[in-house]
Amino acid sequence: MYWLLVIGPLLYVQSMRSLILPASATASTSNLIIPLSEELKGLDLQTSSFSLRQIKAATNNFDVANKIGEGGFGPVYKGTLADGTVIAVKQLSAKSKQGNREFVNEIGMISALQHPHLVKLFGCCIEGNQLLLIYEYMENNSLARALFGPLECQLKLDWPTRRKICIGIARGLAYLHEESRLKIVHRDIKATNVLLDKHLNPKISDFGLAKLDEEDNTHISTRVAGTYGYMAPEYAMRGYLTDKADVYSFGIVILEIVSGRSNTNCRPKEESFYLLDWVHVLKEEGNLLGLVDPRLGSNYNKEEVMTMINVAFLCTDVNAATRPAMSSVVSMLEGKASVQEFETDSSRFGDRSSSRAMMKKLYQHLEENRAPESQTHSLSTAGPWTSSSSAADLYPITITSEYLQNRDSAN
Repeated sequence: MYWLLVIGPLLYVQSMRSLILPASATASTSNLIIPLSEELKGLDLQTSSFSLRQIKAATNNFDVANKIGEGGFGPVYKGTLADGTVIAVKQLSAKSKQGNREFVNEIGMISALQHPHLVKLFGCCIEGNQLLLIYEYMENNSLARALFGPLECQLKLDWPTRRKICIGIARGLAYLHEESRLKIVHRDIKATNVLLDKHLNPKISDFGLAKLDEEDNTHISTRVAGTYGYMAPEYAMRGYLTDKADVYSFGIVILEIVSGRSNTNCRPKEESFYLLDWVHVLKEEGNLLGLVDPRLGSNYNKEEVMTMINVAFLCTDVNAATRPAMSSVVSMLEGKASVQEFETDSSRFGDRSSSRAMMKKLYQHLEENRAPESQTHSLSTAGPWTSSSSAADLYPITITSEYLQNRDSAN
């Protein structure tokens, strides 16, 4: 096992690089489909392997009663192994648009990572036409479901718990960006990709879109993929990818944790297109505490709330270079470092209004062609936005108009 943890990541990096085609070959090989068995052979991954017989026994032959979710990747089942270990099984659907590349990417990325705030991958099963990922089971589902899922599934998260979750996510990202031997950009940080264990400790999941920093020294991505509403402006509009794109997404998640509202479904006022727009309106009105989830009542620490909101402002700065590193974010959230209050000085944020206008136009286009909530959107620098399921949610939620009406009336 020790050999796997030390050598496995290095094999993965080397093998992934060997699979990258030269830019000149892209056009001629765009329709080339590499069999999954060949990709795995090329990666020489040493992950744990489960037999289909084991997984069928664990899930009672994929009994619908054990189904706990479904995303762009396919259905997710709860199961119990022979030794009593409870697992979550992601099954690649034949209709999935995610494909082998993301499947292999997730196996390689997450098997190379070990951290208390990253979901643990036990292994995979590749047998016949079955492609399965086996994870540790997270008793309390996703943060999205806990905060703004169906009313009967929401959890009563008090303020200390919300703060603990926020700090935990930040620690997980700091590990990915700065502490891990593999420096990784997740690319799809959002509430549905944060899972909660039985003690409500957060763990980052879904590494199907993750990229190694070492893969591209220019930090320019030719393919933008992620979830609209969470993508940093420079990445969504120019394909410029660095770890600061994750920092931006985390800033949005902070606002969701404080408000208890989904960023992409928050329209309390006509002028507020997204949650980030709303919080800027509240700042202009001098009423940032108006962001706080009404379900908390007055049971929250105002100083801690203001710290989290100001950190969110810093993380979602239009200028990627001035966003803090995640290690600094952890220090600020834990109260070990002071938080500079967000300023609206025109010399520093002069391009904010134009950038926000461009992002709003971009999201309006996506809204008109919106795919189901469990799907994400990808952008090629040479083509239009198209629906994609590149980043499936391990425990997705579906937000309907009926749910939103019930949610608003409940508040």
